[in-house]
Amino acid sequence: MSSWSRKATGSMWFRFIPIVFLLFAFGKADIIAVADTTQADTSQTDTIAENPYGLPDELMPLWNSMSIKQKAAQMVMVYLSPAQFLIENEFGAVLVMKNHLKDTAAFKQRIREANEGLKIPLLVASDQEGGLVNRLGGISEKWKHAPSAKEMRDMPVDSVKLIAEDIGGELMELGINMNLAPVLDPAKDHRKKNSFMEESARSWEKDSTSTEKVQAFVQGMSQSGVVCVSKHFPGYDSWTNSDHQIAISASPRNKIAYNVEFFKRLSDDIPVTMMSSVRFIRISNRPAVFEPKIVKMARDMNPETVILTDDLWGVSLRAWVSGTERVKSKGYPRKDFRKLIRTALTAGNDMFMITYPAKAVEMVNYLVQISKNNKVYRNRIEESAARILKMKYRAGMIKVQ
Repeated sequence: MSSWSRKATGSMWFRFIPIVFLLFAFGKADIIAVADTTQADTSQTDTIAENPYGLPDELMPLWNSMSIKQKAAQMVMVYLSPAQFLIENEFGAVLVMKNHLKDTAAFKQRIREANEGLKIPLLVASDQEGGLVNRLGGISEKWKHAPSAKEMRDMPVDSVKLIAEDIGGELMELGINMNLAPVLDPAKDHRKKNSFMEESARSWEKDSTSTEKVQAFVQGMSQSGVVCVSKHFPGYDSWTNSDHQIAISASPRNKIAYNVEFFKRLSDDIPVTMMSSVRFIRISNRPAVFEPKIVKMARDMNPETVILTDDLWGVSLRAWVSGTERVKSKGYPRKDFRKLIRTALTAGNDMFMITYPAKAVEMVNYLVQISKNNKVYRNRIEESAARILKMKYRAGMIKVQ
């Protein structure tokens, strides 16, 4: 019996089929209109009413045992913190960086202790792309020179799969079950020049064989129990580091659509997509992660895809929310942080990455607060939490009898 089923005290079946419409304005406006229909549709079946958001029946006891705070906490990927902190706040995911792996025994113990105390197992995420982005390189002589995406895309399909399966096994041995890879960003920008991702050997895009090679990479990881994440939607083609500076792409809409096709072809294979922080000015002045139109493009590829933000504590995103060129490392205004959370939520993102643990707690508490005052926010939180639970269940992370 799983940890959550032991803790569940019973099921509370409910009927809950709201119909909501969100209208978004360009620029920095929040929701400008909400239409809510509260009349129940008597044509709906009991099964649909009792299984909101398409949850499988096996997950309903867990779902009905969860508070709105626990659902909101599933949406947060926090920088790896002490196990007790993770247990107390019941976060859904943690981000693992190179420094966390210096003492692998202590790292594995921390993950094991956290999962033993949690109702729902953690997504433990790290970006093991290979090449320049190689978290295993510092702890494994075998993978000190793990091949980059650019190298793997030139290998036979079987070789790619074997490498991915082998690396996935190493990750799972550590307790890492999510790889923030592959990079599906374009190899060429709209001027037909090598992109930043191509120059750094991180892009998988090359020719008609690229899709098959990425599928092999994802399958190899999956066979070892590791979930993959495609990034950075709709295709990073700026030369500026969007984590630290405002990054702008002038790609025309037809080039953006072309870049999206690579993501789309792989949307049934990769269950999670990370959004870009770049501003695609031919669509909107908002960073892609905050732009409802661009997030909807990702959602339309596959309604079950979990949409993940990049680090919301990145200075470029916080500066955009504040309307300034840059922000201080400390003392970020609470009103701006709350606006950042609302903007990410209403844009349609499911999981929020943040590298500031104390702010992750504030994030969950604020999501709970706004859910109590606005049915639209509550529905968005529940929709995302359900999508995350389904993904964990399909990946075998949530066990049921």
